[in-house]
Amino acid sequence: MPHSTQPISSTPKSDEKDMLIKNLAEELKKLTSQIQGVEGSKGIEGLNCENLCIQPDVELPEGYKPPKFKIFDGIGYPRVHLRTYCDKLVGVRKDERIRMKLFMRSLKRDALSGYISQDPNKWSSWVSMASNFMDRFRFNTENVPDMFYIKNLKKKPTETFREYATRWRSEATKVKPALEEEQMNKFFVWAQDPQYYERLMMIESHNFSDIIKLGERIEKGIKSGMVTNFKALQATNKAL
Repeated sequence: MPHSTQPISSTPKSDEKDMLIKNLAEELKKLTSQIQGVEGSKGIEGLNCENLCIQPDVELPEGYKPPKFKIFDGIGYPRVHLRTYCDKLVGVRKDERIRMKLFMRSLKRDALSGYISQDPNKWSSWVSMASNFMDRFRFNTENVPDMFYIKNLKKKPTETFREYATRWRSEATKVKPALEEEQMNKFFVWAQDPQYYERLMMIESHNFSDIIKLGERIEKGIKSGMVTNFKALQATNKAL
């Protein structure tokens, strides 16, 4: 008599084993997904708005258009820049948070690079931000020209007299304490070579613009041979 084939039923232990394997597979899948998420986020850590922006929760007043700021590139006087920056913030200068938020727009080159390389969260107030800015560029303030420097600032061979006078005056305005107009004229005349000095000293009490005009006339006289060029004369004498 033929035997009938009966389906083999799974045992309770087999069912438990299958369920355990299934659960472990799901847990492994979840763990793999979490690890991939962590690895993927490493390259963008700190790139959300809260980490990058100064005062990220501050919005500018409706209708407010930020002014065109004078740009600081790392050269010049940091305190002067802070004063001109604050002066531009008409209507919002009392809001410390807006002052801090807009400051980056007034920087470029080395000044901007140094600014954005720092953690913005370390500045708890405008004063702390401004103090840090002053400290970074204090070197500019400590190395201002003095009277000895401007008295010995000579004209370059490639410069016209007007170009030289403009450069000299620009440097002289940086001297601390600030020079009076009469002092500036006197020091400029003292800085000249003999062919200029002998003639300019007669009008050193005039306006600086008058001194420049006479200097240009002397310059033309030297080129035409009407005024003795002492430097050329000294070079000739040395060659003899």
